[in-house]
Amino acid sequence: MSVSSSSLPPSVIVTRLRAAGCVFAEDEARLLISTARTPSDLAAMVDRRVAGLPLEHVLGWAEFCGLRISVDPGVFVPRPRTELLVHQAATLHPAPPLHLADAPRQAPESAVRATAPTDRSSAGIVRATHPADRSPEAVLGSADPVDRPSPGGVRATAPTGWPSTGDDRATAPTGWPSAGDDRADDRAYRSSAGVIRAAAPADRSSAGARRMVVVDLCCGSGAVGAALVAVLGDAELHAVDIDPAAVRCARRNVEARGGRVYEGDLYEPLPATLRGRVDILTANVPYVPTEELALLPSEARVHEPRVALDGGTDGLDVLRRVTGAAPLWLAPGGSLLVETSDRQVPAAIQAFTRNGLIPRVATSDDLDATVIIGTRPTHQNPPGK
Repeated sequence: MSVSSSSLPPSVIVTRLRAAGCVFAEDEARLLISTARTPSDLAAMVDRRVAGLPLEHVLGWAEFCGLRISVDPGVFVPRPRTELLVHQAATLHPAPPLHLADAPRQAPESAVRATAPTDRSSAGIVRATHPADRSPEAVLGSADPVDRPSPGGVRATAPTGWPSTGDDRATAPTGWPSAGDDRADDRAYRSSAGVIRAAAPADRSSAGARRMVVVDLCCGSGAVGAALVAVLGDAELHAVDIDPAAVRCARRNVEARGGRVYEGDLYEPLPATLRGRVDILTANVPYVPTEELALLPSEARVHEPRVALDGGTDGLDVLRRVTGAAPLWLAPGGSLLVETSDRQVPAAIQAFTRNGLIPRVATSDDLDATVIIGTRPTHQNPPGK
């Protein structure tokens, strides 16, 4: 729903936003006008944005993997780079009837596409007020996107010493339609950087496939789990966060898709019946080193919970805890997926291998994202057995 802009002309909104430092003031103004229900709502939303609140907190939602995810004030805002984690998790499904596209990122028509290379803001709708990147990856010194090859899609590689498939390009499993396949499929459509966006749940009933079990730790708003269920269809989803505000927000996004949300510390609140049954375990853990939190732009530093950003001394404290217990929860052949930064990959890989997980690394130049996937060998017994 949108309101008439007669009481607060767009030019006035743009001027106020630009004076507050909003780089993409015109795009933000359009979103604020289209989201506000009344003129008074619009005036209040502009005031909150000018005061420095993240745009997604002002709007009450963020675009993620083609979905509109509810995001409450004080809750971690899902970043576009995390779509790589969803993409990689979706490709782990043994036989999904979905298309994969290894193509440059393109925002859907409902989103506003911005092109400033230094900004990688949270919703993929418009860019952050501050021209610097507010994400942990930027603080951790990743290469400037300007210096990266122009859209190269997604690459998946095994760490040195691990078996290689002989091709560092991420490829679809045998039987999937190729990127050039023009067959109609109303269950999904192709989108940016190979990320799958679902138009309707996949139907696996005819194949008699076992219902997949997905666990999303450090779930925040629940965006990752919600997006995965949209792609996989009838999956059993469990999401966890330690922050009560995040749990309240995630319940709206996850329970609407048939999942359950728990409040607690990592695996602690999960039902014991899930041990050894989890096919896909995602964890968008905090990975900013404590001493570098002060370098984050104020939108993240002031308005997002520290627990969602602070990764400890080297940024990997929570990652190590997640990998340490993962074999107990993963099914044989199940995988853990964690987002991290380029420079943290070697230490993170050690945490995976130390706990018996076979790692590989997936990166996207276009999303400026890095994901580590660790798979539990099919012959490995969980700890204690």
